[in-house]
Amino acid sequence: MQERPAWTMNGFVAITVLLAFAGVNVYLLTLTKFTPMAVIFLIFLVIAGVILPSGFTVVQPNQAKVLTLFGRYVGTVRDSGFFLTVPLTDKKTVSLKVRNFNSAKLKVNDAEGSPIEIAAVIVFRVVDSAKAHFEVDQYETFVEIQSETALRHVASRYPYDNFTEGSYSLRGHTEEISLELKRDLQERLSVAGVEVMEARLTHLAYATEIASAMLQRQQASAIVFARQKIVEGAVSMVQAALEQIEAQGLVLDEERRAMMVNNLLVAIVSDHAAQPVINAGSLY
Repeated sequence: MQERPAWTMNGFVAITVLLAFAGVNVYLLTLTKFTPMAVIFLIFLVIAGVILPSGFTVVQPNQAKVLTLFGRYVGTVRDSGFFLTVPLTDKKTVSLKVRNFNSAKLKVNDAEGSPIEIAAVIVFRVVDSAKAHFEVDQYETFVEIQSETALRHVASRYPYDNFTEGSYSLRGHTEEISLELKRDLQERLSVAGVEVMEARLTHLAYATEIASAMLQRQQASAIVFARQKIVEGAVSMVQAALEQIEAQGLVLDEERRAMMVNNLLVAIVSDHAAQPVINAGSLY
């Protein structure tokens, strides 16, 4: 089912034509003698005067009228205004306005199996009125159910938090997650003639029953990750210091190199400021 434009005529012009037909009808009724052609024309005018008014319709801005004639789709009127369209048609109004859907807070297990709470806002609009009216039953409800289904699907594919480089997490990559949610949802809603304009996470948190434990785990993971970075940086700094010393012609034996590496690593990696110890020499 694809949307197509229906036949329309300016409503005010159509009223003028109908009034002209009514004038001709009154004139024919005043004739004392009716010829066969006059009788046929009179019957035609009466039928037209009864049937044509059923084709008048008013279309508001950002609305569409879906027309069906005896169970058959005949087209859609998208232009706003007063029109005469196909008579005897059933006219259903479909809103083309941009709308928001705020999902409820869903409890989902992330990729690591941890229960989390997640919610999103979906911005959408109807772009094909025929699909929205005929392909699904109550497209608004369809959008709500599919939005929650897509949100659960995307949330279960990623961990809540991840300190590994090159991998996505729900908390650390909200933009990427939102784009994937939008793509997933667009595939689901194309059958209903709906365009997903934006999809954003509005709530993300660990479930209440594990919030405190996961907070401790998150802090511990952050500390380990930070320590790894500090050690990597410290090793690079010590290596650069040794290379610079050797480049200046200062030769250190293995014992002095090991002592220097140990002192530099302790000074850089330590949580507290290093306390220097001055070697004043020996009495003997």
